[in-house]
Amino acid sequence: MRPRARGYRAPALAITALLAALPGRATARTTRPLFEPTDLELEETGMVELDLQVGAIRSPGPWRVVVPDFELDVGLLPWLEIDLDGAYAIEGPATGPFSFDHAAPDSLWPCVKLGLFDEHDGATNRSLAFGVQVGPKIATAPGTRGIGVEGLALLGVMVRRLHTVVNAGAFADPAFSADGGRPTGVELGLDLGLGLDAAEHVSLTTAVSGVWFASHDPRQLLATGGLSWSATDNLDLSLSALVGIFAGSDRYGVLVGMSPKMRLFGRAAPP
Repeated sequence: MRPRARGYRAPALAITALLAALPGRATARTTRPLFEPTDLELEETGMVELDLQVGAIRSPGPWRVVVPDFELDVGLLPWLEIDLDGAYAIEGPATGPFSFDHAAPDSLWPCVKLGLFDEHDGATNRSLAFGVQVGPKIATAPGTRGIGVEGLALLGVMVRRLHTVVNAGAFADPAFSADGGRPTGVELGLDLGLGLDAAEHVSLTTAVSGVWFASHDPRQLLATGGLSWSATDNLDLSLSALVGIFAGSDRYGVLVGMSPKMRLFGRAAPP
C-alpha cells in the first residue's frame, strides 16, 4: 500500500541549519507539541520529498505562526525510507495582541520508516500494509536537553479510493532543563484520505490524534480536515484546518501546505 508521495534534500537541510542558528529565548517548561498521524507512504528508491506547512495556530495560550512545519523523506530501498521531522514557529506573548515575541522550534525527529508487509489485490483495488517508524528525538526546542526517542506502528488499509492508516506508538521526549521533567506517554492516531475523482488528483483528508501522558502533562486530542490537490506528479498542495479538544491541545488553526519531490539518485522504476 503506497499512497501518492508528496520533497527534496538540500532545501530541508538548509532550513534546519538556518533555523538552528536563529536566536531563541530559553523558556520555562511548555506544552508538548501535538502528535500528527502519518501515513504508510514510502518514497521510491532515490526519490526525496519535502512536505512543508505554514500557517497560524492558537495554542492553549498565545498565537504562533508556523514557518514552517516540515518533513523530509528520502527513499533508500523499496522497503526503507529515512525521514527528518521538525517545525519552527514564532510565538506571541501569553497575553495582549500578537507580536513576534520569541522563537518556538520543536524537537527534531530523525527516523527510519520500514515497510514490513504490503499486499495488494488489483482486481478489487484493496491493500493491506504494515510498517514501523522509529528514531531519536533531538533537543532543539528551547529549554530542553538530552536525547529522547519515539516509535510508531502503522497499519494501513486501502479500499478503492479510501486510504486509512492507524498509528499507535510511544515516546520519551528530551528533558526540560528547568525541572528535569521528561514528557512520556502513548499516542494514537487515525489518518484518512478519500479520493474525490477517479485519478485521485483531489482528495479529502482528515485525521484524529490523541496523546495520553505517563508524565504530568495535559492530555491532547486533535482533529484536522482539509483538501489535497496533486497539481503535478511532483507537487501536491493542501489546505487544512484543525481544532483541539483537551486542555493540552492547540485550540484551532489553519495551515497551507506544499509537497514538492524530485529524484536525487537512481532511475525511475518502469511503469
